[in-house]
Amino acid sequence: MTALVAGVDSSTQSCKVVIVDAATGALVRTGRASHPAGTEVDPEAWWSALTEAIAEAGGLDDVAAVSVGGQQHGMVVLDVTGRVIRPALLWNDTRSAAAADALIAEFPDLAERTGSTPVASFTSTKLRWLRDNEPENAARVAAVCLPHDWLTWRLRGFGPENAQLAELATDRSDASGTGYFSSVSNSYDREILAAALGRASAAPDVVLPRIVAPGETVGTLAESPVVVACGAGDNAAAALGLGARAGDVVVSIGTSGTVFAVAEVQVPDPTGTVAGFADASGNFLPLVATLNAARVLDSTAALLGVTHDELGTLALDAKPGAGGLVLQPYFEGERTPNLPDATATLFGMTLASTTRSSLARAAIEGLLCGLADGLDALRKQGVSATRILLIGGAAQNPAVSTIASQVFNVPVVVPEPGEYVARGAATQAAWVLAGVRPEWSIATVADPASDHRPVIREQYALYSA
Repeated sequence: MTALVAGVDSSTQSCKVVIVDAATGALVRTGRASHPAGTEVDPEAWWSALTEAIAEAGGLDDVAAVSVGGQQHGMVVLDVTGRVIRPALLWNDTRSAAAADALIAEFPDLAERTGSTPVASFTSTKLRWLRDNEPENAARVAAVCLPHDWLTWRLRGFGPENAQLAELATDRSDASGTGYFSSVSNSYDREILAAALGRASAAPDVVLPRIVAPGETVGTLAESPVVVACGAGDNAAAALGLGARAGDVVVSIGTSGTVFAVAEVQVPDPTGTVAGFADASGNFLPLVATLNAARVLDSTAALLGVTHDELGTLALDAKPGAGGLVLQPYFEGERTPNLPDATATLFGMTLASTTRSSLARAAIEGLLCGLADGLDALRKQGVSATRILLIGGAAQNPAVSTIASQVFNVPVVVPEPGEYVARGAATQAAWVLAGVRPEWSIATVADPASDHRPVIREQYALYSA
């Protein structure tokens, strides 16, 4: 009988668990549980959701290995007893925007040192915010970890009742989003950590998770022989789950929007547009992220009083360019470009363009144009793009994939719906068992003909300069 492995996706909105066949990747069963809304969350809510999702998936008794993928950047701070000091600040909490500016001013060479220039999403900026706004909490910090690190630690039986902080573990992909880790040297930059947290030089008293390589184990579940793999950041896990290779660019439309590609060489971007993250296979994952993605469609559909399917139908009733109507979709501020205090704006309103169908198309076009700008930034860093893998719930809407084929000047493919972050984590679990990275096939559900319409991006660029 073939071994089963489990993969976890602890995302912003929910926790998903997939149990798959280790040899083929075939899905056996799943579980899911919701996370609370907000930009700061008590990590115990993640733990409750994980245990609920595991139970819904039928438990782990017949599973040989497990791995956890999770939302990047979230700041989880622990005291010496292993207790969480305050609710975790999530990637989408922009209160640390000024802290990011302060760190950049203090360390002008951050891109060279860590591969990325930090924005408000990064863990280092949240630690600086903690230092400046909650000094009593900052003084109590004995360990800093990320959401997937903390959940992996808890799965292995650690926590306030067994506070072995030295057992915290992570991987290169998630560590590379902290702002104090170099994915080139595979080491933490403790000088940056010390400056962020307000500690003495090098902050030797702060425990950081050890870095575990792809294919290696961090241990086993508590009181169980089930092997635990290192886990990964969500985007790196998604790339692994998709089997992405050089030339593939993944465009993910979820709570956030991301554009990323697997690369063998890291090219730091001093502008901060491209984050020089690591991937989950030993390479690099240059990435551009936007804060405003699927929620742009949620908001527009709610305004128009339609379902997402009806929004797509409306959008395709309008011609490319939406009659000149352009939505700059910065509803939640924006990360790329770095405009944390920005708001959304609708341009080009005329009697002719202000229609329900034009607004529906402008919402989809605006969302995709922001991601297309991200692809341009990747190309400037030397990333090749021969096809786009369009994923996320919104990618399944035929209007989104059709309009994507008009916005991007690269062929677009939509893989079958799936929990690719959890699948990537399951890939890691199977990798640990077999000693080699598994090769699982992925089916596609849409392959729209390339139909590049330059007018869409030309209009958008008029208001983005």
